[in-house]
Amino acid sequence: MEVWDAYTADGKRTGEELYRGVRIPNGRFHMVCEVLVRHTDGDYLCMRRASTKPIYPGRWEATAGGSALKGEEPIDCIRRELKEETGLDGQNFRLLNRTVWEHNKCIYYTYLCSYDGPKDSVVLQDGETEGYRWMTEREFGAFARGGGIIANQKKRYESYFREQGIL
Repeated sequence: MEVWDAYTADGKRTGEELYRGVRIPNGRFHMVCEVLVRHTDGDYLCMRRASTKPIYPGRWEATAGGSALKGEEPIDCIRRELKEETGLDGQNFRLLNRTVWEHNKCIYYTYLCSYDGPKDSVVLQDGETEGYRWMTEREFGAFARGGGIIANQKKRYESYFREQGIL
């Protein structure tokens, strides 16, 4: 069973443990980290979620990410999740924002990273991802504006997308 640290809304660890699949008590949160990958040539990586996932099955998303394990710091979590879900090692991780979502009891750490290796090096994680696609900035902008990105994810990346002229 996956074990997480419990946090207060201001991001402080409480010393309590949370468990995947077990209701999170009121006033407690778990950490989720996500990363948008931009190739050094300007293309963005989009991943297709496994059709067996309980949330947003088969949907394309603009990130890799997931829940932080007990003891993980945000940067360690996102490096691990990126490697697990894509097989890639990103560079130049930049924290774009930290968002508390009361309704699902999550604190999201949203990152951007760069990648300069071969685009065909992506390795899909069984049960998590079932496809990938590199999109040019123009394709990615159309994808983001056209509702291709999961709405909640789009909100967390909105300031970056506006900064880049994507939205």
